[in-house]
Amino acid sequence: MKMENDRIEMLLKKIGSQQIPPDVENIAERQFSKFTDKLKEQKHINFREYFMRTKLIQISAAAVIILVAVLGIQLFRGTGQAVTLAAVYEKMMLVNAFMYKGSSVVTDNKQQGMLSGETKMESTVIISKDYGMKSESLGFNANTSRKIHQQIYILPQEKNLYWILPEQKQYMAIEFNHDLLERWSQKIDDPRDIIKKIMTCDYVRLGRKFLDDIEVEGFETTDPRFGTGEFELKFEKLRIVLWVDIKTQLPVRVEKNIVINEQMKIDSISENFKWDLLVDAREFEPVIPEDYKNVLPDGMKMPSFSEEEAVEGLKFYLEITGKYPKQLSAYLSQELTTMQDSDNPTEAALRLKDAMKQISEEGNAQKAMEMMKPIHSLAGFYMMLVQDKKEPVYYGDVVGPADANKVLLRWKTGDNEYRVIYGNLTAESVSADRLAELESQIPK
Repeated sequence: MKMENDRIEMLLKKIGSQQIPPDVENIAERQFSKFTDKLKEQKHINFREYFMRTKLIQISAAAVIILVAVLGIQLFRGTGQAVTLAAVYEKMMLVNAFMYKGSSVVTDNKQQGMLSGETKMESTVIISKDYGMKSESLGFNANTSRKIHQQIYILPQEKNLYWILPEQKQYMAIEFNHDLLERWSQKIDDPRDIIKKIMTCDYVRLGRKFLDDIEVEGFETTDPRFGTGEFELKFEKLRIVLWVDIKTQLPVRVEKNIVINEQMKIDSISENFKWDLLVDAREFEPVIPEDYKNVLPDGMKMPSFSEEEAVEGLKFYLEITGKYPKQLSAYLSQELTTMQDSDNPTEAALRLKDAMKQISEEGNAQKAMEMMKPIHSLAGFYMMLVQDKKEPVYYGDVVGPADANKVLLRWKTGDNEYRVIYGNLTAESVSADRLAELESQIPK
């Protein structure tokens, strides 16, 4: 925070009667994002007192002047002649319901099965503050010549997620607690979430042009931080572009180009937005024909990710592979599968591979999910720490089970307190000074 304050102070000297520099505006918008998050927690707020006393923003008087100059002009001008991401985000948050069309091409040269190779998808997504989210996607996999049809409903009032596969005449219903349901909702390509992420990254303006006779202004980020907010994915390359209607100050098009690794990349476009859509509750009621098979007949409730479940996941991975995972990410289960196919798999890995093969042949999705639950819990717990900005750091690439007293995973739990899981999978809370001492012993 002090670094940004210093940058503002320095850049302030450059400001005369001319337009505010883009890098100052970028900083101000990031601060405004934090400011609006805080406002949502307050029913009544004294703005002067907030700016003077809040520990959330803690910016200098000069920064406040910039913030008001940049955001005040855009929010209260009302002419739509200038665009700031903060103003766009605030306007979108006032929309009760909207929809858009999406298209994507996913290339996965590593995965085997129905989604290997290139898969093209076309989607329609509707998002409502009152009822939740629903999407319908149609696709085709060029490698297997297989059609893909799926419907997803995320319903906060029911705390349920429904995934329906008409081609297979199958469906599943998964129950979430409120916190996990909200987190899962953010994984959908919600343009509100995308704009909020861009504001936390370094980005550039692309200037103006016309899209389908609409004058738009563009924003682009290639900042790796965009991809690490929730999944802790380490993308090799990414490019996110947002085009905003300068009159309505609402998104017109979102382009995403992501290279995850040599084997996998994703290119997608979201467009044809319809804002202030009138929706009916009945539109968000899943229609499941009687002859569709419930692949989770006993029901499934997603666990609340916890430290205990994370430790169980580490134990499970250690038992299967003889080591800890090198990194924790959304692809942890995929990495475990790769270990099973290595030149020297453990006996436990071979047993797991045989069991999963049998389960796959039986088509028992519920049993497969239960078997891999420790791994999903471990990955989910770490992603939750990342999303909650708990500053987690994982050392599985250099710390193993023999390193009993070395830090394997740590995260922040208070102003001067951290939680630590050691190489022997015991855990304790330590001070920041003690953590620094422990981390100095970790091999470089």
